[in-house]
Amino acid sequence: MRAWCIEDQQLQLDTLPDPQPGPEEIRVQVKAIGVNRADLLQVLGRYPAPAGTSSRIPGLEYAGVVSAVGKRVQQRKVGDAVMGLVPGCAYAEQVITHEREALTMPEGMDFARAATLPEAFLTAYRALFLEGGLQPGQWCLVRPATAGVGLAATQLAHTLGARPIGSSRDLSKLDTANDMGLAAQVSDDGTLATQLNAITHGDGVAVILDMVGPDWNDLLGGLRAEGSLVNIGVLGGLSTELNLGALLMKRQTLKSMTMRSQPLENRIRLAQIFNDRLAPLFASGALLPLPLETFPFKDANAAHQHMASNDFSGKRVILVE
Repeated sequence: MRAWCIEDQQLQLDTLPDPQPGPEEIRVQVKAIGVNRADLLQVLGRYPAPAGTSSRIPGLEYAGVVSAVGKRVQQRKVGDAVMGLVPGCAYAEQVITHEREALTMPEGMDFARAATLPEAFLTAYRALFLEGGLQPGQWCLVRPATAGVGLAATQLAHTLGARPIGSSRDLSKLDTANDMGLAAQVSDDGTLATQLNAITHGDGVAVILDMVGPDWNDLLGGLRAEGSLVNIGVLGGLSTELNLGALLMKRQTLKSMTMRSQPLENRIRLAQIFNDRLAPLFASGALLPLPLETFPFKDANAAHQHMASNDFSGKRVILVE
């Protein structure tokens, strides 16, 4: 098989043996690959794959067709259309995953659009609803609401009855999120708390999904008492200082999460949650795939350059010919 491998902080196309599935695993003939910020960081040596996964081949998100199954596989068969998240190695023509970690593709959806779903929607749903405890009617802040996870979070919050507020340093970049259900928008500057309190009539938001960090002292002023901030990224930096007294008095909760470095049983649990709770919403049209730009497999580097430019509100998808 062909695979994009990391060599000296660059992607290089190589030819490798086809991987073979273990007893409970399936091999997927990859048709489309979702590009994520983690892939760019891994190439630069700043986000290694978790233990047990090769760091040589990046890639977390795929859609394709089952091409082989292990001897104890029960739920999947050759020819099934699947999609999903893996800890790594999706930048290849074949990928291995546990049969229960794979997601069934929504009927009628093509591989390119399917590749926009797993990482963004699973991450957003877990952060807002499982970790943050967001309920219908409550306000939440999606920071920022411009890229894949932010757009998915906006859709999920709106569709499930909450009221999403989207942030960006450039409000013109929130046009796509507006179309997906933003109830309000805020400028990401030193007045975030003031803006959030004005929108919520002084109550503050119930949940903040934060991909930016690290200056939270002002931000937490816009989080209501007993609200939750769920951090899933550090685009703004790695270090911060907090006023613990203010945090304590409002009994606020801070959480951090990643999707990649989880044990297999957690990944399987999230896959089942997707199939039970989110797949029906895609089937009914209540949730929609994200806007996308596509690139041929031979142009994986161009897909990375496009993501690094930060000029597109949506997903980049690599198509395997």
